[in-house]
Amino acid sequence: MYNLIYGTVPFLAVIIGAVIAVWRPPGEKLVSGMQHLAAGVIFAAVSVEILPSIMRDANPVATLIGGLFGTAMMLGVKGLDNRLRGPIAFLCLIGFDIFLDGAVLGLGFSTTSRAGYLLTIALTIEVLFLGLNVTNELSETWKSKAAIVGITTLVGALLPLGMLAAAPVLFLPAAVITGFLSFGLIALLYLVTEELLTEAHEKPDSPASTAMFFVGFLFLLLLDEIEKFS
Repeated sequence: MYNLIYGTVPFLAVIIGAVIAVWRPPGEKLVSGMQHLAAGVIFAAVSVEILPSIMRDANPVATLIGGLFGTAMMLGVKGLDNRLRGPIAFLCLIGFDIFLDGAVLGLGFSTTSRAGYLLTIALTIEVLFLGLNVTNELSETWKSKAAIVGITTLVGALLPLGMLAAAPVLFLPAAVITGFLSFGLIALLYLVTEELLTEAHEKPDSPASTAMFFVGFLFLLLLDEIEKFS
């Protein structure tokens, strides 16, 4: 239950992103910078916590099975994204994405508290952008700002539900946990490479927005080092 409280932080970020977007939609350069920042933070969380946990357990079979399952699912999501159109399909895909983020966050807490805290920071930045993205998409078909924020809030609520779904993993054997972590690793790498950075490069780019990737990476890396030092 204590860890679920941390899950409300990115959930609130979704709502904040929605409110900001309906009040004053951000420019494309700002959105691109946020996407680079989120990608850098998530990549750092993967590098300093998820990947070392998988390698420390040293279970090649579990890593392979989880990784292959994660790859197949992410490719399936990409295929659906290319085929489905319309606001309902968009909301379903974003909802699955947010639910998966919550599950990965829950998996992070199943390893160490520090991993969960760092993933909370990383995913909070990421879903803040998702809140902006969902609101901008809905504004093309919905005129009511309250309805847009309400729908976005309902979608964001899937994140703590994802955490709850992942909670039983904590009580499974170490090999199974490693498989789930491998799945989460692939999901986060897909999020960075195929969603955040790809969409960021579709917008007007600049050295400043590109630099935000490294700002995010160094920020989380230093945060992890400071926590270990203290």
